[in-house]
Amino acid sequence: MNPEKDFAPLTPNIVRALNDKLYEKRKVAALEIEKLVREFVAQNNTVQIKHVIQTLSQEFALSQHPHSRKGGLIGLAACSIALGKDSGLYLKELIEPVLTCFNDADSRLRYYACEALYNIVKVARGAVLPHFNVLFDGLSKLAADPDPNVKSGSELLDRLLKDIVTESNRFDLVGFIPLLRERIYSNNQYARQFLISWILVLESVPDINLLDYLPEILDGLFQILGDNGKEIRKMCEVVLGEFLKEIKKNPSSVKFAEMANILVIHCQTTDDLIQLTAMCWMREFIQLAGRVMLPYSSGILTAVLPCLAYDDRKKSIKEVANVCNQSLMKLVTPEDDEPDELKPVVLRQAEPNPDDSLVKQEGTVSGGPSGSCDSSFSSGISVFTPASTERAPVTLHLDGIVQVLNCHLSDTAIGMMTRIAVLKWLYHLYIKTPRKMFRHTDSLFPILLQTLSDESDEVILKDLEVLAEIASSPAGQTDDPGPLDGPDLQVRHSELQVPPTGRAGLMNTPGTKGLECSPSTPTMNSYFYKFMINLLKRFSSERKLLEVRGAFIIRQLCLLLNAENIFHSMADILLQEEDLKFASTMVHTLNTILLTSTELFQLRNQLKDLRTLESQNLFCCLYRSWCHNPVTTVSLCFLTQNYRHAYDLIQKFGDLEVTVDFLTEVDKLVQLIECPIFTYLRLQLLDVKNNPYLIKALYGLLMLLPQSSAFQLLSHRLQCVPNPELLQTEDSLKAAPKSQKADAPSIDYTELLQHFEKVQKKHLEVRHQRSGRGDHLDRKVVL
Repeated sequence: MNPEKDFAPLTPNIVRALNDKLYEKRKVAALEIEKLVREFVAQNNTVQIKHVIQTLSQEFALSQHPHSRKGGLIGLAACSIALGKDSGLYLKELIEPVLTCFNDADSRLRYYACEALYNIVKVARGAVLPHFNVLFDGLSKLAADPDPNVKSGSELLDRLLKDIVTESNRFDLVGFIPLLRERIYSNNQYARQFLISWILVLESVPDINLLDYLPEILDGLFQILGDNGKEIRKMCEVVLGEFLKEIKKNPSSVKFAEMANILVIHCQTTDDLIQLTAMCWMREFIQLAGRVMLPYSSGILTAVLPCLAYDDRKKSIKEVANVCNQSLMKLVTPEDDEPDELKPVVLRQAEPNPDDSLVKQEGTVSGGPSGSCDSSFSSGISVFTPASTERAPVTLHLDGIVQVLNCHLSDTAIGMMTRIAVLKWLYHLYIKTPRKMFRHTDSLFPILLQTLSDESDEVILKDLEVLAEIASSPAGQTDDPGPLDGPDLQVRHSELQVPPTGRAGLMNTPGTKGLECSPSTPTMNSYFYKFMINLLKRFSSERKLLEVRGAFIIRQLCLLLNAENIFHSMADILLQEEDLKFASTMVHTLNTILLTSTELFQLRNQLKDLRTLESQNLFCCLYRSWCHNPVTTVSLCFLTQNYRHAYDLIQKFGDLEVTVDFLTEVDKLVQLIECPIFTYLRLQLLDVKNNPYLIKALYGLLMLLPQSSAFQLLSHRLQCVPNPELLQTEDSLKAAPKSQKADAPSIDYTELLQHFEKVQKKHLEVRHQRSGRGDHLDRKVVL
């Protein structure tokens, strides 16, 4: 510093003392400056006051010499003390040089700067509020200062400033929020602690409504919640808890839509505390905002669904996620199936534009949990956009929802409970919004069929519920369902017709329709037949699925849909099956289900007597496909009490190739005859006169069997038949026995028998072709 320079009105002694390295001498100079400035205040000499402040600032506080800077700082503090209430007129000039010294490399000088600013603020009190942002900015830097003395000094200043803000009603929150939003993404733990403490203070002030600006700082708060320091995490928990309490008290003033995106992102983080907290917030948002949250369903589901598969280690998160999922599902109502122009209007918040992609806010966490379906964010699906104050209808964006559900259902790594939740959602949407959902059925159908191979029975049950709803919903009925899969299946499958025979048909009334077989039969839509075709295709391509789950799937479908329609349609499709081996296996499976399942009790009763045209129609349809398997054909005749035809069929068995599989099926049929289902058949053995062909058919089976346990079982049963000599019944034909269905003459059994021979001839040709290729799976048994 130039000693000859004029520093008036500061005296040379004051200047010399301010530059001294000893603190005591600088303190004496500060007292002289205070006395001098008081005189100027008394004289109202503002020019000299400004000149003193400018000199202390430019020549001392901003000097290159460290002792001069220290002198300048204590001198500026002395000016402020001398000015008293009038210091507010000079605060900009007083504060700026002090804040510059906050960045000084010398820790002692930073401490003196903090001390000087404390004195300035203490005198000015509320007058410093217009300069709050620069003060806050400087303090936020000192909060992370490595020197403990500086940190201690900054904490004193910080407490003073908080007291001033709390006491005042002139705090400029609007001007402060941009700075807070910027600084809240600091990674320094001390800076974070400083920010959290200020948010707590501002939230506690009644005249400051920080809730209006929560969307701008919520993301940063969740990031601070993931800090490594337990104390900071606890403080952040408290802040978020206070905000949530405020939200519950004043939901009408909350900008739910603007914060939904933030919650979705943090619900997918790997930090348990962040995820649980975000999920709790999501739960409250859905319950408080109601249908306002409906447009954001796809994003919410993306976050919530993976959590449903968590184990007990994350039980709390799983439970909250489940509540979110259930609450969101309840928001979907039948009105969401109406055209958008007919929907009610939300007055506060608008829905997002479906064409807008999700834009993550600055500083948000990236990525999601492994296995989550977060591809919806990058693919342009509308999830969230800031809400506006315009009036807009609440719209359920099914495109995004269906894509999220489809993605999760397709993910083989996803947990069972998540898959079940996805299927429940699909079922719920088909119930509540069937017309809109059927636009997505073609894309959902393949994955729903694929899900039938799931390892979980519960998943398969839910999957079948969805497929059954698709197949039976009136919204799925179309005038032209389009071509079906397969060369021979391009028919109007909304009407399942009985396959015609070479003549007018199996019945005397040709063209009878399968779906019209019973007035009580529910009408299936255009997807029903497509479902049956694809289900059989799946059984054909995945024989293990048929073997392990085939009966389970078909039985459940019989409960969910009309059993008669299912058997009628499958028989219709199998009639055109080119893979005869599969057709035989499938027919055997269907026959076993028909004869043994409690779910098929009503259908068995319908077929038992064949006294109605509808039951005859169904029998003829089943019979033609059952011909793929000779033994099942006989069992169908036993079920329908067509004993004479069963006997005629068994007579034809002599022309068939008797294999191990064939004899095994005969063995199973004998075992089945002993079951409760065929109680009526066993009782009819008592009426030898009217059931001669039943006895002959059973003897025919006995003659087919080798000397085995089944042979002994059937032989013992036939030994119980009374008066065996009455088997000679030449006159019995004149009596029109019951087994010939005198009251149901419409079935052409000769035609059926010819069809049986034709089908068996095809099977024999196929077996011979396999034998020529060295396929000896069907080995002929030498008796």
